[in-house]
Amino acid sequence: MQNTTPNNNNKQDKDSSIVIAAKLVISIVICQLAGLVGVVFTMPALDGWYKNLKKPFFAPPDWVFSPVWVILFLLMGVSLFLVWKKGGNGEAKIIFSTQLILNILWSAFFFGIKSPGLAFIDLFFLWFAILCTIILFYRIFKLAGLLLIPYILWVSFAGILNFTIWMLNEGVSLADFLKFVI
Repeated sequence: MQNTTPNNNNKQDKDSSIVIAAKLVISIVICQLAGLVGVVFTMPALDGWYKNLKKPFFAPPDWVFSPVWVILFLLMGVSLFLVWKKGGNGEAKIIFSTQLILNILWSAFFFGIKSPGLAFIDLFFLWFAILCTIILFYRIFKLAGLLLIPYILWVSFAGILNFTIWMLNEGVSLADFLKFVI
């Protein structure tokens, strides 16, 4: 009598590998698609509106943003995959989705409707959503949380840049802003 267990195990391993690979691809594609949606708002504003904005001395050259965001969305996708593979809870997936939507909205606010002030407010909520995502993902799978550290660092820098562009171009002084906040 022949033993069929090794063949069954090989088939199960192959099926499992396909499912895992599919989850990885889906996770990365979801995040990259969010980036592409943001580009829809960004591209039309780059040559005219954004080019003519007053920018601080620390503003990176325009070509830096694209590769940085591709890498960050890749890291987000891998992070999401690790949590999904680990069977992450619904709360983690909801907060991840929330930060992804806030990320898209930032592009819509900043470039789409050309409102650095509204974009900055969005960025404030985005930053906290990313922090919550990092904490929740870290609890589920440490590496998943750690992979999001470059993202929150970049968004922190983007917040400073966004705020400064807002101040320089809207004629809003820091004192006026603090009066508004306080």
